Amino acid sequence: MKRLLDIVLILLSLPIMLPVALIVAIAIKLDSPGPVLYWSERIGRNGRPFIMPKFRSMSVGAPIVEAEKFTNAGRYITKVGEFIRKTSLDEIPQFWSVLKGDMSLIGPRPLLPIETHVLELRKAAGVDKLLPGISGWAQINGRTCISGDDKASLDIEYMKKRSLLFDIKIILLTIWKVIKQDDIVH
Repeated sequence: MKRLLDIVLILLSLPIMLPVALIVAIAIKLDSPGPVLYWSERIGRNGRPFIMPKFRSMSVGAPIVEAEKFTNAGRYITKVGEFIRKTSLDEIPQFWSVLKGDMSLIGPRPLLPIETHVLELRKAAGVDKLLPGISGWAQINGRTCISGDDKASLDIEYMKKRSLLFDIKIILLTIWKVIKQDDIVH
């Protein structure tokens, strides 16, 4: 049921998202040199790595660092990048990862391989068995403003409470958070 909901919601959103994605892609290309997409290695279900696309919001050559530990990110974020991060438009290409089956709309956020502490906490609790999501319980409860321990705790809470209704609640809360632009460090 969850997979079907993911596919239906993405297909329903395409008439809106495709023109927005085209505008974002053109803006990125005009703003700074480099590719439109940034492909990030992430850890997926069962600890399996996969490549996740995002619209590029940083200059080419920016270091790969956990968001909450990236103290000088401002010097790497482009003008368009700042806008697409605040509005979460940089996440649109991840719809491809959902259609491909690497991700779901809702689930624990896929982590960078360098986020070993949270990955270990997730694995110990069995959260690593879940398909990662574009948004999740930890994202609407702090996003990059919370510690790794808190993220893992919220991911465990999601795993215990997960249901179709809980996912729908998270989708609605995600939309509200994006509109309010809450919990965005950079």
